[in-house]
Amino acid sequence: MHLPRLILASTSPYRKELLERLGISFETAAPDLDESALAGETAGDTSLRLAIAKARVLADQYPDSLIIGSDQVALLNGEQLGKPGNHERAVHQLSKMRGHTLAFHTALCLYNTATGHEQHYVDITRVTMRDYSDAEIESYLQREKPYNCAGSAKTEGLGIVMIAAIEGKDPAAIIGLPLIELITMLKNEGFPLL
Repeated sequence: MHLPRLILASTSPYRKELLERLGISFETAAPDLDESALAGETAGDTSLRLAIAKARVLADQYPDSLIIGSDQVALLNGEQLGKPGNHERAVHQLSKMRGHTLAFHTALCLYNTATGHEQHYVDITRVTMRDYSDAEIESYLQREKPYNCAGSAKTEGLGIVMIAAIEGKDPAAIIGLPLIELITMLKNEGFPLL
């Protein structure tokens, strides 16, 4: 049986590591697009729009392929938090998040470039932050430097120290790729996993 190529439309080492858990062959490719939120767009809408765009932008390069697009946006009291990008913004994000609960919207798109069939999903994981000190913020950032993570704290690393509770359907979603739903999508495309 001929299997389509599986493409992860991401350069994220976290998403790559998550997909590797499934023990399947795949390639990664960098989707080139502006990841800014649009005015008036909800966190769920932003993450879904970007996940779909990431999958679609690579379609011409990868015919007869299944392309996985994913994006994550954190929402705190109505404000979207993306990747901080640097130390100063990470301090600002973590300071605002202290003692609050955030909703992480992690969107997933699986695009079959051979058929044009597209599946998508948005996972919401609620994360409650501890009431940590400014010194703890500084110590954490110096040790882990999570500047490419939405919300500035990596749950799969030392960032778990900053977190009081996590509530969600899929533990992989908070890291950046909802594997449980991806498995369903791949099965829907006839892609064997076992």
